[in-house]
Amino acid sequence: MKISFYKYQGAGNDFVMIDDRNLEFPAETEFIQKMCDRHFGIGADGLILLQKDPSADFRMVYYNADGNIGSMCGNGGRCIVRFAEDLGLINDKAEFQASDGLHTAFIEKKIIRLSMRDVEKIEKHLNHWFLDTGSPHHIEFMDDTQKVDVRTKGAEIRYGSPYFEKGSNVNFVQILNEDTIKIRTYERGVEDETFACGTGVTAAAIAAYESGKIAVDNINVKAVGGDLKVSFSKNDDGIYQEIWLSGPAEFEFKGEIEIK
Repeated sequence: MKISFYKYQGAGNDFVMIDDRNLEFPAETEFIQKMCDRHFGIGADGLILLQKDPSADFRMVYYNADGNIGSMCGNGGRCIVRFAEDLGLINDKAEFQASDGLHTAFIEKKIIRLSMRDVEKIEKHLNHWFLDTGSPHHIEFMDDTQKVDVRTKGAEIRYGSPYFEKGSNVNFVQILNEDTIKIRTYERGVEDETFACGTGVTAAAIAAYESGKIAVDNINVKAVGGDLKVSFSKNDDGIYQEIWLSGPAEFEFKGEIEIK
């Protein structure tokens, strides 16, 4: 059996996309691992199924590169919107269901602007911040992100206390100026540094604002794979709302893979 796939990326965060409106994709852990493997498969940070949904334009089902079902993926969300546009399912706007609820997106030429979930709780610790933007994120601020061994230190934090097996994504963040930050991210499920992480970029921008390191609510974020932007508002109860993640999402190639 051959399966058609499509490859998309947003700021270097890359995904295998499957049109699964007929629910025929064999969502088996080992097969997804193989498809995402960069040596023996297609190669990607994750795999995304586009399925029908009775209450929205489509449903996004996200799998990490390790083959396990994942939590919300911001760049994956932007990429599936581009995929839906290419399939002719939407025009300049989309509403879709994901693991953390309903999302809205607007297509503005090369840029896709995606709504993110509200953030009601932000934890301040001695050396880091923690918040959930659809996926859990550990945030550490530092003077120079280029000096950190993201894979080694990220793994130590991801598997260490208080996260352990459940884990957390880990972000190392540098303040560049009054409206710009730089980020490097270790992603659980990929178990390595990725070129960008949408929920991580969102978490880092909010943490930078909450900590007082940045005073504007429209923040530029420089990830390894490209530039993104996060905007938001904070209400009188301290809840972050109207959170938008913006950046490019691009089609790379398509092909077929055979199930053996």
